[in-house]
Amino acid sequence: MTKATFICADGARRDVDVAIGTNLMRAACDHGIDEIIGDCGGALSCATCHVFVEDGYADHLSSMAPSEDQMLDYTAAARQANSRLACQIVMSAATEGIVVRIANPQV
Repeated sequence: MTKATFICADGARRDVDVAIGTNLMRAACDHGIDEIIGDCGGALSCATCHVFVEDGYADHLSSMAPSEDQMLDYTAAARQANSRLACQIVMSAATEGIVVRIANPQV
């Protein structure tokens, strides 16, 4: 298990245990974090799991695929340099302790 922290729009922090190999969208949904919608179930077709990766963690993520890069152009909240889709962040030992701020709004 690894740990991840979600920061909600109201500033509340939710720390969750995430199995290695699980993406952050699934982890958020499994732990009742309602701000992550994940309409497409992680199929990279809705952009309703938009998050901002906090400093120090982006270097530990896999490179962004062109399809994720394109989908981030259609998010409800303005895209930022640290934007990622939670469905594309797969937990590993390298991402232990990752902190993401949930984009608001998602839709």
